[in-house]
Amino acid sequence: AHQLLFTSWLYGTQHDIVHPVLPKNATQKDLQRIQRFYDMAPEYPNVDWVKAFAHLPEQDIMKNVDGPISVFEQLIRRKPNDPAWYAGGLYHDNMPYEKPTFWFASWYDVSTSPNLAMINHIKKNAKTSDAANNQYLVIAPVLHCSYKRATENTIVGERSVGDARLDYDALTYGWFDYWMKGEKNDILTKTPKVQFYTMGSNKWQSSETWPPAGYTPTAFYLHSGGKANSVFGDGKLSTVPPATENPDVFVYDPAFPVPSKGGNVCCMGNALAGGSYDQRQLEARNDVLVYTTEPLTQGAELTGSIEASLFVSSDAKDTDITLKILDVYPDGRAYNLDETIQRLRYRDGYDKEVMMEKGKVYKIDLTPISTSNYFAPGHSIRIEISSSNFPRFDRNLNTGGNNYDESKGVIARNSVHHSSMYPSVVRLPLKRY
Repeated sequence: AHQLLFTSWLYGTQHDIVHPVLPKNATQKDLQRIQRFYDMAPEYPNVDWVKAFAHLPEQDIMKNVDGPISVFEQLIRRKPNDPAWYAGGLYHDNMPYEKPTFWFASWYDVSTSPNLAMINHIKKNAKTSDAANNQYLVIAPVLHCSYKRATENTIVGERSVGDARLDYDALTYGWFDYWMKGEKNDILTKTPKVQFYTMGSNKWQSSETWPPAGYTPTAFYLHSGGKANSVFGDGKLSTVPPATENPDVFVYDPAFPVPSKGGNVCCMGNALAGGSYDQRQLEARNDVLVYTTEPLTQGAELTGSIEASLFVSSDAKDTDITLKILDVYPDGRAYNLDETIQRLRYRDGYDKEVMMEKGKVYKIDLTPISTSNYFAPGHSIRIEISSSNFPRFDRNLNTGGNNYDESKGVIARNSVHHSSMYPSVVRLPLKRY
């Protein structure tokens, strides 16, 4: 599913003709000097991205805001495994990577889980020991490019995650001094391979690997009496496998998608701010399935990769399944930690499109998500499932068509199954306290 942040990001970075963007304080002399070559404004016009993202067909979003016509129109039409993706500057698994690297990620950035997977891929496949043994990592509880904005009371969205400061200057300068200037400092011996921040307990931790050792993958199964719709429903999350249970059914209408609130995003203008926000308003919708554990009697830290296998069916040829994990406070506040989506035509791989048969049940393995969060006693772990998270992700119009060139969608009636035959499960790496 297309992340619409790349549309708004491209608006300010792609060009019909390569040229500089003048600063606001450019002098008259500067302007006269280049006037022969360009007719340009000092900044891009403002766009109401709330309205812009809602425009259909999706392929015309850029044109509809008078944006530059360039790579967007190409990218939005590409299939996930289009050969054109392999011709540009994107990294692919079969490429060599032989450089020591210090990675800086954040829990509320766009592509943290893929970056974590790439680090492990490099450590396993690098041909040189310098590269394989020198992949260092910091994961901070902040938004995109916001590491040094952390304070003694860091707020990410609406949630306070405590004192998340770190001496990034010492890490970056020490790293470059060692590898590029040849200075024999102590950056490698004094710096942990992995430093990650655990929200909830609000502390930095360290490890030699990601994911860290000592966390037990624990299966949590979906349960309900067939009425998990909204936070007022009967959805439960427990370690007991299901027996005989009715599926949960919800209606997904692309004209009224579940709105995004916070999340792992950047660069979306006025349409969406990233971070952790109370999701209760969204959980009141009947097209959001909500599954919650009983309040925890002892604390539990969730750190690592979260995997989910769901059994779903639909009366549409194609639709999306979204999943979100949350920390529920004793007073009911429900803060999002991470989220993912799967376009079901690609459930068997991104090299082919396989439409769904009406009513047939399919097992869906969602892309892993990642976090580090401590659930204090009295808190609960919650999973939300739906078919839209807009405008974080584009809407599936459910037709089975191209989606990007369509203006009208169809309503899908989607079901999530949980029984002994269809044990929908979320696997959480936990450490009990």
